[in-house]
Amino acid sequence: MPNKTYGITESLQEEESVKNTMKERKKNLNKVTHCCPPTSYVSNHKKNTTAELLKRRSLKERAVVEPCFCLGSYLVSHHTAGFESQQANNMNRLNTLPRGFGSLPALEVLDLTYNNLNENSLPGNFFYLTTLRALYLSDNDFEILPPDIGKLTKLQILSLRDNDLISLPKEIGELNQLKELHIQGNRLTVLPPELGNLDLTGQKQVFKAENNPWVTPIADQFQLGVSHVFEYIRSETYKYLYGRHMQANPEPPKKNNDKSKKISRKPLAARNK
Repeated sequence: MPNKTYGITESLQEEESVKNTMKERKKNLNKVTHCCPPTSYVSNHKKNTTAELLKRRSLKERAVVEPCFCLGSYLVSHHTAGFESQQANNMNRLNTLPRGFGSLPALEVLDLTYNNLNENSLPGNFFYLTTLRALYLSDNDFEILPPDIGKLTKLQILSLRDNDLISLPKEIGELNQLKELHIQGNRLTVLPPELGNLDLTGQKQVFKAENNPWVTPIADQFQLGVSHVFEYIRSETYKYLYGRHMQANPEPPKKNNDKSKKISRKPLAARNK
């Protein structure tokens, strides 16, 4: 009976999650300033604007244009990266990434949503992708975001929702161009004070952080609004309390979501049924 319940209820929820991911990606992609600038890496070597490229190409075709690379809910191939995937029920099941990612100097949008990746899956040269403007790592298994994230100083969108993150590195405060940060659905209890260096409270900025087990002081600020959260984490009082909290090294919250039932976890034979 439990298996049948999952097949009817949770599979529908998972499908809805993927649909929401695609809607979010389509919406956010248009917000990235010069996401895919004019490039000669198109047919007939003609230069095309971002709007023209996105208008004429399907999602799969769009992904193989060098500045944009999608390995999220839809599988694509990218031969210049020395990496090839096959489409399978519109889902990925990547556990690791090839070293070739560091050889994509023009890459600006990287979508790795809905895989089985974690902090140990990233190649050593992953954070050489300093041209990235949008990075989607949602719906994976990250518990820690590597400090080298601070090297991606051109990021405007960073999506980390629905992982297992237990902390954020202070280096996230170095992403001065960030316009959107999605960290909802993780295991976060506190925020690094350095996050207060960023402007994520304006009308054109997005900061999503619900469904995390925040400590009471932060949870109280969220009740008042995002601007109150940022004002609080910038305060000397919070910096002191944060330092004490980190020194105590408390045990992280337990995982609430059983990701073993994700479609991307199932063997291909089972997923095709």
